[in-house]
Amino acid sequence: MIEPIPCYGFDNKAVVGICNVDVKILSKNQSMSFKNKVAIVTGAGQGIGFEICRNLAQEGAKVILNDIDEPLANDSVKKIIEQTNGNCIGVAGDSSDLTIIQKMVEMAVAEFGQLDIVIANAGITLYGDFFTYKPEDFYRVLQVNLGGTFFLAQEASRQMKLQKKGGSLLFMSSVTGHQAHKNLAVYGMSKAALEMLAKSLVIELSQYKINVNTIAPGATVTKRTLEEDKDYEKTWSRITPIGHPASVEDIAHAALFLVSENAKHITGQSLIIDGGWTSISPSPYE
Repeated sequence: MIEPIPCYGFDNKAVVGICNVDVKILSKNQSMSFKNKVAIVTGAGQGIGFEICRNLAQEGAKVILNDIDEPLANDSVKKIIEQTNGNCIGVAGDSSDLTIIQKMVEMAVAEFGQLDIVIANAGITLYGDFFTYKPEDFYRVLQVNLGGTFFLAQEASRQMKLQKKGGSLLFMSSVTGHQAHKNLAVYGMSKAALEMLAKSLVIELSQYKINVNTIAPGATVTKRTLEEDKDYEKTWSRITPIGHPASVEDIAHAALFLVSENAKHITGQSLIIDGGWTSISPSPYE
């Protein structure tokens, strides 16, 4: 039996009768399809990057997965193919190396004919006290977090410009680019700079229909964060307003939205994904 559903006119008065309602619930694949899209994701052997690749492949994208650890990259590609029955190719190497950057873009075009999406996820965190921070650590963080992102965006944008079909770039920022964290001055600086890079590239890339954004994850449960701190999940559950840290799925879902066709009019923006932490910013060190 069909229950009567009140219908309202422009005067907000109920109309007598039953509305003929055809309700269609769109599946995730229908609402955000990446079929025939080609994507590069760096630093994707595990954690957030892996989950982004897995989701892209699941939704039909052809994926170039990069990680500096070759055995890890190969294993992750195998897992994604087994789990999604999708297309995924690994390119091992340092994502800040110009040779590796060029290889990823060239492989995307050679294997799949085009490049539509680039997610510069790779980054490193080298903790250190400001007074004793080593120059070699300083420049390494900037090389990977800033240099790797900048030159991958440059190389990918050149290809997208040639294709004349537009594209999407996404950079991986952090809440440390918005709120100070102890012993993370250089890392936080590099992440804040990525958000400014995205804003700056709006001027350069919009005319070619390339949009560019950043996401800024907060505390996220990954294998690495749990290995570094056995109380990580407990600590961040206590100080995160929503009651728990993010999962890799939380971050991947936001990333996929910003590189989807549904977000083409969004550019130069940064989306914080932290369960509300930056709104009140309680310290994890207390």
